[in-house]
Amino acid sequence: MLSGLTQDEFVRCIHEGDLKALSRVPGVGKKTAERLVIEMRDRLKDWDAPSILQSTVSGTVVHQASATQEAVGALVALGYKPQDASKVIAQVETSNQTAEELIRLALRHMAK
Repeated sequence: MLSGLTQDEFVRCIHEGDLKALSRVPGVGKKTAERLVIEMRDRLKDWDAPSILQSTVSGTVVHQASATQEAVGALVALGYKPQDASKVIAQVETSNQTAEELIRLALRHMAK
């Protein structure tokens, strides 16, 4: 999902039920988009995506903080508990990784 949408866009699509935007992601058809909206709406009901991004003076820190938060948010959206998602991201995180890299590493780590 994160290859086609940012975290903020994904949350917005879920809240608004925007099936067209979700269907534009490679591998996601109309039925999958509908299922995502139905299943994720309750999980993301209290989640205001822009408010989770941390802002600091340094652009690098903002990028890393948002990549970390985006990765944690994606794992939570996949059904992992927030504390488990945060813990595994902290274990696999090094500097200047994208959210996608963090998610892949975290999923590999949890699969062991």
